[in-house]
Amino acid sequence: MAQPRTNAVGVDNTFRRKWDREEFLQKARERERQEEEGRFKSKEKAPPVQRKPLKHRDYEVDLESRLGKTQVVTPIAPLSQQAGYYCAVCECVVKDSANYLDHINGKKHQRALGMSMRVERATLQQVQERFEVLKKRKAPEGFTEQDLDERIRKQQEEEEERKRLRREKKKEKKKEKAAQEEVDDVDPDVAAMMGFGGFRSSKK
Repeated sequence: MAQPRTNAVGVDNTFRRKWDREEFLQKARERERQEEEGRFKSKEKAPPVQRKPLKHRDYEVDLESRLGKTQVVTPIAPLSQQAGYYCAVCECVVKDSANYLDHINGKKHQRALGMSMRVERATLQQVQERFEVLKKRKAPEGFTEQDLDERIRKQQEEEEERKRLRREKKKEKKKEKAAQEEVDDVDPDVAAMMGFGGFRSSKK
């Protein structure tokens, strides 16, 4: 009969991993401390960027210079010579004009130019100056109030002439209708004597 196996003193034969609580607690504290330091560093590393407000574009957007032209495109050609609209600021190519306009008016492009998407608040004096510039631009040369009065008078005369012609046409129609009714009311014997109604007079 076999003897029961006895475990030797001090030998670990459970085959399970033993976790040292103190060691892993120390590692967790070290990791938390590093995360806190990294969080503070990231906040300190990126100071707030001051961007200029949006301003009016001082150049004309060229959308039609290459319209209707053919071009050989190779894969090794630089971006500026490929098909589409090239943005030199962002170094990208956009395939159509609608997307190109969206790109140059978008946030990414404006940030690359150093501008935020906020508009500067205009002062009262700037608004008044802008109104003056627009008045000078829109005012046609040689146009006076007398020209406006003359145009209104001519239009009224034309309208009166049209009304007069309409009234005359109505009067003519009424006369024709009355004459037709008189012919219809005439006695057939009298009409035959007068030569109306398709009858010819027997008198020569």
